Amino acid sequence: MKQKPYFSNLKCRECGRLYPKEAIHICEFDFGPLEAAYDYEAIGKVLTRRVIESRPHSMWRYRELLPIDGEPTVGAQVGFTPLIRARRLAERLGVRELYIKNDTVNYPTLSFKDRVVSVALSRAKELGFTTVACASTGNLANSVAANAASAGLRSYVLIPADLEQGKVLGSLVYGTRVIGIHGAYDQVNRLCSEIAGKYGWGFVNVNLRPYYAEGSKTMGFEIAEQLGWKLPRHTVVCMASGSLLTKIHKAYHELEMLGLVDPSEISIHGAQATGCSPISAAMKRGTDMVKPEPKPDTIVKSLAIGTPADGYYAIHAMRETGGSCEDASDPEVIGGIRLLAETEGIFAETAGGVTVACAKKLIESGKLPRDESIVLCITGHGLKTQEAIIGKCGEPSLINPSLREFDALIANESPSASQP
Repeated sequence: MKQKPYFSNLKCRECGRLYPKEAIHICEFDFGPLEAAYDYEAIGKVLTRRVIESRPHSMWRYRELLPIDGEPTVGAQVGFTPLIRARRLAERLGVRELYIKNDTVNYPTLSFKDRVVSVALSRAKELGFTTVACASTGNLANSVAANAASAGLRSYVLIPADLEQGKVLGSLVYGTRVIGIHGAYDQVNRLCSEIAGKYGWGFVNVNLRPYYAEGSKTMGFEIAEQLGWKLPRHTVVCMASGSLLTKIHKAYHELEMLGLVDPSEISIHGAQATGCSPISAAMKRGTDMVKPEPKPDTIVKSLAIGTPADGYYAIHAMRETGGSCEDASDPEVIGGIRLLAETEGIFAETAGGVTVACAKKLIESGKLPRDESIVLCITGHGLKTQEAIIGKCGEPSLINPSLREFDALIANESPSASQP
């Protein structure tokens, strides 16, 4: 039986004007971004903890709070990734209660982008699109390519030409048309807006953006449920456009509004790479006016968006919750990747290194208290960005198949390591 659509309209974030649920993303009056609006009163009558817990372990267990009219048709297995109590990392950072929301194992392409794409493509099919596309710094391209293939949709992904090879291959393998653009992400994105207007395709982060962005909320929903229906005191989120941070903030608010969690004090903190940190820089200047970064210079290509679409809203979400913001240099990012891997056995891509490194700096500065609960959102797998750490984690030891050579190799190891 077809479910009742609980999302009612698109709504301008600035003026509040309502729009039909079509493939549009900008208000024609003030050019404000459009986002999905919901009938929360109706949702509150049907969506309970018991109902949610009875459903399959995927992001779609919260489907009334996602902008599709019927049942999901793309990405039915996406989401409900582990929330891990990170005791060893907590000890290294000197904090009492630390968790990792581990989207490095998200299905099918090992990043949180599978959440947003499954929503966008489910809605694209409802709107009748047969060709979908995106502008991407890598993870989104992988997810659009994979999920479009599984849904029988034709796809194009446009990326900066200097993207990591793991991410390029991770799109090509699905049979999508990969187009590399000589230029930064913002130039790729502008071209995609022109293409969307001319060809009428469903661009997940252009004309389908109001649907796409809502998928990020599911990370916040899952964190709260996995904590026993409680909100963490602090959440640290890496930022490119800033959308993930704003949607986790929205998710926490919706859970409180619907009575699924008790109201509690929360703070949301942002993390960026120093070589492309327009949101962090504005936050540190004490302004909400985000100055674009025309030439990003960082190994963290997945966060290298010089003109962040949601930067203004991310700053207000951080300020509203008493959060803070930090950025990390390339060496600090590599240190963050290694620290997470060596303590918790989680291999994160460079964006995850940003989250860990910035959390470390926020803890050391006192902006993240050591005695309160902290969740770090890790958004993608390290296999996607191997270039960043090649040669920075040591080299394998090479010996012949000889016990004598092995004994000699470990002779300088710790005494416990050399005991049979």
